[in-house]
Amino acid sequence: MNNSLSTTLRTSFAEAVERTRDALSQQGFGVLTEIDVQATLKAKLGHEMEEYLILGACNPLLAQRAIEAHRQIGLLLPCNVVVRRDRTAEDTVVIEAMDPELMVRVTGEPTLEPIAAEATAKLGSAIRTLRETAVDA
Repeated sequence: MNNSLSTTLRTSFAEAVERTRDALSQQGFGVLTEIDVQATLKAKLGHEMEEYLILGACNPLLAQRAIEAHRQIGLLLPCNVVVRRDRTAEDTVVIEAMDPELMVRVTGEPTLEPIAAEATAKLGSAIRTLRETAVDA
C-alpha cells in the first residue's frame, strides 16, 4: 500500500525546500511546522545523516472541513511533507507528501472522503508542479 505522493528532483536541498514551499503555497497550503530531523538527531544523539526536513503543511479551509466532519482528525493533521536528500545520490532530493486518503482509511469515516479527495488533488498538483518544473542541477 502506497501512502505517499512523491517526486524526485536533481537540485540542491535548499532549492528543493524553497520550490516545495512555493508549490504547496500555490495550492493553498501553509507550513505550520518544520522539523529538521538531521539537526535534531545530531544534537540529541550525535547521529549523522543526510538532510531531512519534515514540513507540516495545512490548507486551513480543508482542515476546518475535516475537523467539522470528524473531531479526532486533528490527530492526523497537518499533512506531512518530507524533503530529504537521497542517500545514494548527492544531487538528488526526494519530496514525499502523505496521501490524505490515508485519513479516510484510518478513521473509516465516510464524511471525510470528499475532503481527503480534494486534499489529495491539491497535494498531487503541488507534487506534479515540482516534477514538471524540474531542472537538472
